[in-house]
Amino acid sequence: MTDHTTALLAAYDQHMRGLGAPGDGETHDSDGPLLRKYGGFRGFVTSPAPDLGLRGEALDRLIARQRDFFTARGEAVEWKTRGHDLPADLPARLTAAGFVPEEPETVLIGLAAELAAPTPTPEGVTIRRTTSPADMQRIAAMESEVWGEDWSWLAEDLTARATGSDDFLVLVAETDTPVNPDVVSAAWLTRTPGSEFGGLWGGSTLAAWRGRGIYRALVAHRARWALDHDIRYLQVDASADSTPILRRLGMHPVTTTTPYIWTPPTA
Repeated sequence: MTDHTTALLAAYDQHMRGLGAPGDGETHDSDGPLLRKYGGFRGFVTSPAPDLGLRGEALDRLIARQRDFFTARGEAVEWKTRGHDLPADLPARLTAAGFVPEEPETVLIGLAAELAAPTPTPEGVTIRRTTSPADMQRIAAMESEVWGEDWSWLAEDLTARATGSDDFLVLVAETDTPVNPDVVSAAWLTRTPGSEFGGLWGGSTLAAWRGRGIYRALVAHRARWALDHDIRYLQVDASADSTPILRRLGMHPVTTTTPYIWTPPTA
């Protein structure tokens, strides 16, 4: 790991391990070395430091408390792990407790100034900012088509975060047809409170529109907005498909992240 990458990882650990701003109806609290939120679409657990400071049976008890807490609520929860976290056997202990890993992602960080280079909007597409609840529903429908599962919950989530906020940007990419344009991709940016970091999310694109530069254009649009809002660093939890694109754009991989999911049993 280079000195530059080490510095980026240190900045990530300092600023990007929290819960973010509470969503509508969410509650934030803590349990020992963990931060957690609940009351939204799905619960979330994270550690503000790379080392939980617990080992063995003490760690197993902490894991079991989270599992039991969310089971009592009837709420699924994501425990966010990072590849450089300690103890190294945390993933194995989560699995033993019934948490199920999703696909690992690469954490990449880049400078907004380097990602904001002029990038042409692909032919046949327009990109614009939106705060419209109707647009959020169209985005959710597009995501549902991309992933083959119900993402209808996303419309309410995006609407709540975009309403009256200067720290949240939603971009929609749609066909430039004059009547009833189709949403082909969407992406959003969330500022991390009290820091120079912004998180890049979304970017999923309908299969027929991939390979045209829409993803790159959405990154550049968000980077320019970030510069205008004094956001220096942009961070992405990237899939295997997105990671090569982001590396070519100048982002640096600093670690990996894997969500571990607990879903309460149904009666």
